[in-house]
Amino acid sequence: MVLSKAVSESDMSVHSTFASRYVRSSLPRYRMPENSIPKEAAYQIINDELMLDGNPRLNLASFVTTWMEPECDKLIMAAINKNYVDMDEYPVTTELQNRCVNMIAHLFNAPLGESETAVGVGTVGSSEAIMLAGLAFKRRWQNKRKAESKPFDKPNIVTGANVQVCWEKFARYFEVELREVKLRDGYYVMDPEKAVEMVDENTICVAAILGSTLNGEFEDVKLLNDLLEVKNAETGWGTPIHVDAASGGFIAPFLYPELEWDFRLPWVKSINVSGHKYGLVYAGIGWCIWRSKEDLPEDLIFHINYLGADQPTFTLNFSKGSSQVIAQYYQLIRHGFEGYRNIMENCHENAMVLKEGLQRTGRFDIVSKDDGVPLVAFSLKDRSRHDEFEISDMLRRFGWIVPAYTMPPDAQHVTVLRVVIREEFSRTLAERLVLDIEKVMYQLDALPSRLPPPLPPAPLLARKKSELETQRSVTEAWKKFVLAKKTNGVC
Repeated sequence: MVLSKAVSESDMSVHSTFASRYVRSSLPRYRMPENSIPKEAAYQIINDELMLDGNPRLNLASFVTTWMEPECDKLIMAAINKNYVDMDEYPVTTELQNRCVNMIAHLFNAPLGESETAVGVGTVGSSEAIMLAGLAFKRRWQNKRKAESKPFDKPNIVTGANVQVCWEKFARYFEVELREVKLRDGYYVMDPEKAVEMVDENTICVAAILGSTLNGEFEDVKLLNDLLEVKNAETGWGTPIHVDAASGGFIAPFLYPELEWDFRLPWVKSINVSGHKYGLVYAGIGWCIWRSKEDLPEDLIFHINYLGADQPTFTLNFSKGSSQVIAQYYQLIRHGFEGYRNIMENCHENAMVLKEGLQRTGRFDIVSKDDGVPLVAFSLKDRSRHDEFEISDMLRRFGWIVPAYTMPPDAQHVTVLRVVIREEFSRTLAERLVLDIEKVMYQLDALPSRLPPPLPPAPLLARKKSELETQRSVTEAWKKFVLAKKTNGVC
């Protein structure tokens, strides 16, 4: 006799997830559901919704690594449950972090003795690293001012207007005046001479960018150092330099080894770099390296023992995963100097392929430089009918995520598109992107202009707008139109 059994809805979900009630009715979006659901249904619901995200490999807006070797993926998954801060429980992970700090310090030419240990820390990214470096500069400046019996309540920091938003966060969160050197047409990085002019006795440091987010260009850290050398000799202020090498720190040592930007320059006291950019690790790892112990005030370092042993800590957060630290160590020993150089050379060559392909179209001006971070920033030569925001929008139909954005003050009338060339962006993809951009331009030529119509003629006595003023007003109008629909991220 065959016994039959009614199949419950719970059992049904295991064998036929899409036929179950769990995927046939909507879940609350902003409140925890009252009842549990099977693991298969939970996975399918989330996986299906995530399909609507963009493809990370085609996200050309971001500098962040989106591909690693399967062997490193295995290491990451094996360490996914390790809390990095438990140094006594995971001493090998701590040792791997220390090895990374020393390798990077030597890469940046830190003046270390034969048996001397580098001073540095792993962070969740360059933003945290910049916060820590800024706090160290502020505390050293305060301590010096107190020792001299001088006011210490009005610190300032000098940067270019092209800095990443984390510098603005540091200034606002930690009450430091941000002095920005404005940009100008054709010069989209900080001018060292103007920066040094802004320095006074309350300046805690000057921040130089090795690899501008906007166009990949390296700022002239050597010239900045030389100008500060003269000013510090005249004033006795001792104003130091921090180098934000988030993007360029893993590029310059391999492509431009003769370029002086690091601890070879005496006034460079700290450097940050993103392991999750050209350090070739997934998102979630950065590094801050100090020139010497004297440059990191001891009173900023905390010592705890409630995890089993005395542990020094200098971070803004506490718990974090160990996977990215292990992945960074994997990449450093896996590739070595030779491997990193080959990867960076390939990225640079692919950037040149893309640049030359865009130039052959005759439609674009190249805003980026050949030397610097491997990216291509470009703008339309003719913006009378369509602009860069439309190109960015239409490229998404082909799967490409290419940001369009306006430059900071005083170059905000300039609009550019930017393609970041990462390790996994192949020659084939570079050539395909050029073809798709040509298709977009052909399609735009066949469409009516979406730009605001020209204004009616002004009275004869009114001053006629210059060509530059007209371009600025058109850019601003289109920017407002696009922002009303969506926001393009600049990473």
